[in-house]
Amino acid sequence: MRRLLFAAVIAAAVLAPSATASQLIDRNASGIRLKVSRDGKAMLSYRARGRHWDVLAWGAINARPPGKARKQVQFRLDRAGGWGTFGRKLRFRNACRPYDGPTLVHVVTACKAPDGSYWAVQKWRRTLPNLGFAPWRRDQRALAVHLSHWTSPLAVLEGYTDWSWNGRFHHIFGRLTYLGRPVHGYRTTRQGARLDKYGRAVYLDTFGSRHGPGWRRENSFVTHKPTGVFCYTFRARNPLEGGYAHPPGYRGGARGPGNGLAYRMTVEGPGVTPDVKWEGKGLPRFNPRAVAHLAYERDMNARLDQFGDRLCRKH
Repeated sequence: MRRLLFAAVIAAAVLAPSATASQLIDRNASGIRLKVSRDGKAMLSYRARGRHWDVLAWGAINARPPGKARKQVQFRLDRAGGWGTFGRKLRFRNACRPYDGPTLVHVVTACKAPDGSYWAVQKWRRTLPNLGFAPWRRDQRALAVHLSHWTSPLAVLEGYTDWSWNGRFHHIFGRLTYLGRPVHGYRTTRQGARLDKYGRAVYLDTFGSRHGPGWRRENSFVTHKPTGVFCYTFRARNPLEGGYAHPPGYRGGARGPGNGLAYRMTVEGPGVTPDVKWEGKGLPRFNPRAVAHLAYERDMNARLDQFGDRLCRKH
């Protein structure tokens, strides 16, 4: 009876649903190793929180287009290496071959399975505080470990820079698509955080801005339903309003605007596909008498209008 009770507790723990991502496996892991069996199971081994982990993942590949009829694909996870599902620790020879797929960002390790599908582990700082704050909590500095499994082309993250409000502000916009179809979710919180596994957030970093030297997290926001489009205006924002996290006792007033010399945007892949990134240069201050600036702004406004997003109409 004691053994049965112990087994039930283990099963409940290791099969709990994971957070949405390409798929989030853990944080701040070291010594990461990936093995793939011939029957399509992956074992991710690493150290975290002072102990060794063997996480078994299976049962998901690629991504579904947004829809309310079916859930987005997600791995089944056994954080005890098989004990919770199969009653034993699974051991198998690594059947994965060297990786020859598309270029990946933030990659730790990747390989090609015997069936021609790809597996990859990526690691990056997803939870940095917005508005350029330096992290003041350990969880904000955490490196998220994401696992992906796919055969399809990667998601496409488009990004464009221009100005808005007749040149008053710097502006960035774009679109996230997968297999030519928009990627978006259906529900968010009042502050814009996603509430379903179809939703994807764009994590926007700025370099050489008023926030300070180096790269800083400017903000994060979801792609819009039903277009997969996003748009963001760089303006001063008060951390004490709008649900922004801020250091204890902060009384410094508005932050920014955070426009900089360069930008990068990172998005978790839809379903269990890899995370993707866009990088681009910042723009100078808008000059209404510069012919090149006027022509560029007209082109970017036309491109934004072509996306047909009702939330991104302001030029």
